[in-house]
Amino acid sequence: MAVRSEASRRAVLDATMDLLIRDGRRAVTVQQLSIEAIAKRAKVSKATIYRWWPSKAAVVIDAFMDNHLAQTRIPEKMPVREALLTHLKSLIAQYAGPQGRLISQIIAECQYDPATLQTFRSRFWDERYRAVEKLMQRGIDEGVFRADLAPAAATQLLYSPVYLNLLFGLAPLDDSLAEQLVDMGIRGLAPLPETDSPTDG
Repeated sequence: MAVRSEASRRAVLDATMDLLIRDGRRAVTVQQLSIEAIAKRAKVSKATIYRWWPSKAAVVIDAFMDNHLAQTRIPEKMPVREALLTHLKSLIAQYAGPQGRLISQIIAECQYDPATLQTFRSRFWDERYRAVEKLMQRGIDEGVFRADLAPAAATQLLYSPVYLNLLFGLAPLDDSLAEQLVDMGIRGLAPLPETDSPTDG
Protein backbone atom coordinates (compact mmCIF):
# COMPACT_ATOMS: atom_id res chain seq x y z
CA MET A 1 0.00 0.00 0.00
CA ALA A 2 2.80 2.43 0.89
CA VAL A 3 4.53 1.85 -2.45
CA ARG A 4 1.29 2.42 -4.33
CA SER A 5 0.60 5.62 -2.36
CA GLU A 6 4.08 6.98 -3.10
CA ALA A 7 3.59 6.14 -6.78
CA SER A 8 0.34 8.11 -6.77
CA ARG A 9 1.94 11.07 -5.00
CA ARG A 10 4.76 11.07 -7.56
CA ALA A 11 2.22 10.91 -10.39
CA VAL A 12 0.39 13.95 -9.01
CA LEU A 13 3.58 16.04 -8.76
CA ASP A 14 4.72 15.01 -12.24
CA ALA A 15 1.28 15.71 -13.71
CA THR A 16 1.25 19.16 -12.14
CA MET A 17 4.63 20.05 -13.66
CA ASP A 18 3.54 18.61 -17.01
CA LEU A 19 0.48 20.85 -17.10
CA LEU A 20 2.32 23.97 -15.93
CA ILE A 21 5.65 23.64 -17.74
CA ARG A 22 6.35 20.53 -19.76
CA ASP A 23 3.42 20.91 -22.15
CA GLY A 24 5.23 23.87 -23.68
CA ARG A 25 2.89 26.17 -25.57
CA ARG A 26 -0.10 24.19 -24.33
CA ALA A 27 0.93 24.70 -20.70
CA VAL A 28 -1.66 26.30 -18.44
CA THR A 29 -1.09 29.00 -15.85
CA VAL A 30 -1.40 28.42 -12.11
CA GLN A 31 -4.68 30.32 -12.20
CA GLN A 32 -6.04 28.13 -15.01
CA LEU A 33 -4.89 24.88 -13.43
CA SER A 34 -7.53 22.76 -11.70
CA ILE A 35 -7.46 19.79 -9.36
CA GLU A 36 -9.62 17.98 -11.93
CA ALA A 37 -6.99 18.44 -14.62
CA ILE A 38 -4.21 17.23 -12.31
CA ALA A 39 -6.23 14.17 -11.31
CA LYS A 40 -6.99 13.34 -14.94
CA ARG A 41 -3.35 13.65 -16.03
CA ALA A 42 -2.07 11.70 -13.00
CA LYS A 43 -4.79 9.03 -13.38
CA VAL A 44 -5.84 9.38 -9.73
CA SER A 45 -9.01 10.54 -8.06
CA LYS A 46 -9.53 14.05 -6.67
CA ALA A 47 -9.90 12.40 -3.26
CA THR A 48 -6.37 11.01 -3.58
CA ILE A 49 -5.03 14.51 -4.18
CA TYR A 50 -6.93 16.02 -1.28
CA ARG A 51 -5.64 13.23 0.96
CA TRP A 52 -2.16 14.81 0.76
CA TRP A 53 -2.78 18.44 -0.14
CA PRO A 54 -5.36 20.92 1.20
CA SER A 55 -5.49 23.03 -1.96
CA LYS A 56 -4.35 23.44 -5.54
CA ALA A 57 -1.75 25.95 -4.39
CA ALA A 58 -0.21 23.39 -2.04
CA VAL A 59 0.09 20.89 -4.89
CA VAL A 60 1.74 23.48 -7.14
CA ILE A 61 4.18 24.58 -4.45
CA ASP A 62 5.21 21.00 -3.64
CA ALA A 63 5.63 20.21 -7.34
CA PHE A 64 7.78 23.30 -7.75
CA MET A 65 9.86 22.43 -4.67
CA ASP A 66 10.35 18.85 -5.81
CA ASN A 67 11.87 20.03 -9.07
CA HIS A 68 13.61 23.13 -7.78
CA LEU A 69 15.37 22.32 -4.52
CA ALA A 70 17.52 19.51 -5.88
CA GLN A 71 18.87 21.89 -8.55
CA THR A 72 19.65 24.80 -6.23
CA ARG A 73 21.38 23.29 -3.22
CA ILE A 74 23.45 25.42 -0.87
CA PRO A 75 26.89 23.79 -0.58
CA GLU A 76 28.01 23.28 3.02
CA LYS A 77 31.65 22.30 2.53
CA MET A 78 32.77 25.09 0.21
CA PRO A 79 34.26 28.41 1.31
CA VAL A 80 31.51 30.97 1.87
CA ARG A 81 32.14 32.97 -1.31
CA GLU A 82 32.18 29.88 -3.53
CA ALA A 83 29.11 28.46 -1.79
CA LEU A 84 27.17 31.68 -2.32
CA LEU A 85 28.25 31.92 -5.95
CA THR A 86 27.40 28.29 -6.68
CA HIS A 87 23.98 28.63 -5.09
CA LEU A 88 23.08 31.93 -6.75
CA LYS A 89 24.23 30.71 -10.16
CA SER A 90 22.05 27.61 -9.88
CA LEU A 91 19.10 29.64 -8.58
CA ILE A 92 19.36 32.22 -11.35
CA ALA A 93 19.77 29.51 -14.01
CA GLN A 94 16.55 27.88 -12.84
CA TYR A 95 14.67 31.17 -12.76
CA ALA A 96 15.85 32.07 -16.26
CA GLY A 97 13.68 29.25 -17.63
CA PRO A 98 10.21 27.77 -17.06
CA GLN A 99 10.81 27.52 -13.29
CA GLY A 100 11.08 31.31 -13.21
CA ARG A 101 7.72 31.75 -14.91
CA LEU A 102 6.20 29.30 -12.46
CA ILE A 103 7.59 30.95 -9.32
CA SER A 104 6.44 34.33 -10.66
CA GLN A 105 2.92 32.96 -10.94
CA ILE A 106 3.07 31.52 -7.44
CA ILE A 107 4.22 34.89 -6.09
CA ALA A 108 1.35 36.57 -7.97
CA GLU A 109 -1.16 34.13 -6.44
CA CYS A 110 0.21 34.99 -3.00
CA GLN A 111 -0.72 38.65 -3.43
CA TYR A 112 -4.46 38.07 -3.24
CA ASP A 113 -4.66 34.73 -1.46
CA PRO A 114 -3.33 34.78 2.14
CA ALA A 115 -3.59 30.99 2.38
CA THR A 116 -1.31 30.57 -0.64
CA LEU A 117 1.16 33.05 0.83
CA GLN A 118 1.21 31.16 4.12
CA THR A 119 1.68 27.83 2.34
CA PHE A 120 4.46 29.22 0.14
CA ARG A 121 6.31 30.73 3.09
CA SER A 122 6.00 27.71 5.36
CA ARG A 123 6.69 25.01 2.76
CA PHE A 124 9.34 26.72 0.63
CA TRP A 125 10.57 30.17 1.49
CA ASP A 126 11.21 29.96 5.26
CA GLU A 127 13.34 26.82 5.05
CA ARG A 128 15.40 28.10 2.12
CA TYR A 129 15.80 31.49 3.80
CA ARG A 130 17.08 29.86 6.99
CA ALA A 131 19.61 27.85 4.99
CA VAL A 132 21.05 31.01 3.43
CA GLU A 133 21.04 32.73 6.84
CA LYS A 134 23.06 29.81 8.16
CA LEU A 135 25.61 30.33 5.39
CA MET A 136 25.77 34.06 6.11
CA GLN A 137 26.30 33.31 9.81
CA ARG A 138 29.17 31.01 8.86
CA GLY A 139 30.63 33.91 6.91
CA ILE A 140 30.40 36.08 10.03
CA ASP A 141 32.00 33.39 12.19
CA GLU A 142 34.85 32.94 9.71
CA GLY A 143 35.51 36.67 9.35
CA VAL A 144 34.26 36.94 5.75
CA PHE A 145 31.57 39.36 6.90
CA ARG A 146 31.43 41.99 9.63
CA ALA A 147 30.79 40.74 13.16
CA ASP A 148 27.92 43.19 13.67
CA LEU A 149 26.07 41.99 10.56
CA ALA A 150 22.53 40.66 10.92
CA PRO A 151 22.38 37.41 8.90
CA ALA A 152 18.72 37.97 7.97
CA ALA A 153 19.45 41.44 6.55
CA ALA A 154 22.44 40.12 4.62
CA THR A 155 20.30 37.34 3.16
CA GLN A 156 17.73 39.87 1.95
CA LEU A 157 20.50 41.97 0.42
CA LEU A 158 21.66 39.06 -1.75
CA TYR A 159 18.30 37.48 -2.53
CA SER A 160 16.16 40.54 -3.24
CA PRO A 161 17.89 41.53 -6.52
CA VAL A 162 17.30 38.04 -7.93
CA TYR A 163 13.56 38.33 -7.42
CA LEU A 164 13.51 41.97 -8.53
CA ASN A 165 15.13 41.02 -11.83
CA LEU A 166 12.93 37.95 -12.17
CA LEU A 167 9.69 39.89 -11.74
CA PHE A 168 10.62 43.10 -13.58
CA GLY A 169 13.24 41.95 -16.10
CA LEU A 170 15.65 44.73 -15.19
CA ALA A 171 18.74 42.66 -16.05
CA PRO A 172 19.37 39.28 -17.67
CA LEU A 173 19.17 36.28 -15.38
CA ASP A 174 22.60 34.79 -16.01
CA ASP A 175 25.91 33.97 -14.33
CA SER A 176 27.08 37.58 -14.52
CA LEU A 177 24.24 38.64 -12.20
CA ALA A 178 25.29 36.03 -9.64
CA GLU A 179 28.93 37.13 -9.86
CA GLN A 180 27.98 40.78 -9.50
CA LEU A 181 25.80 40.13 -6.43
CA VAL A 182 28.42 38.01 -4.69
CA ASP A 183 31.26 40.44 -5.49
CA MET A 184 29.28 43.42 -4.21
CA GLY A 185 28.05 41.46 -1.22
CA ILE A 186 31.49 40.26 -0.17
CA ARG A 187 33.00 43.73 -0.55
CA GLY A 188 30.12 45.59 1.03
CA LEU A 189 29.69 43.26 3.99
CA ALA A 190 33.38 42.61 4.67
CA PRO A 191 34.90 43.58 8.03
CA LEU A 192 35.72 47.26 8.21
CA PRO A 193 39.44 48.09 8.25
CA GLU A 194 40.73 48.94 11.69
CA THR A 195 41.62 52.59 12.18
CA ASP A 196 44.24 53.89 14.51
CA SER A 197 42.86 55.53 17.63
CA PRO A 198 43.63 59.22 17.82
CA THR A 199 46.36 60.09 20.29
CA ASP A 200 46.83 63.23 22.33
CA GLY A 201 49.57 65.70 21.43
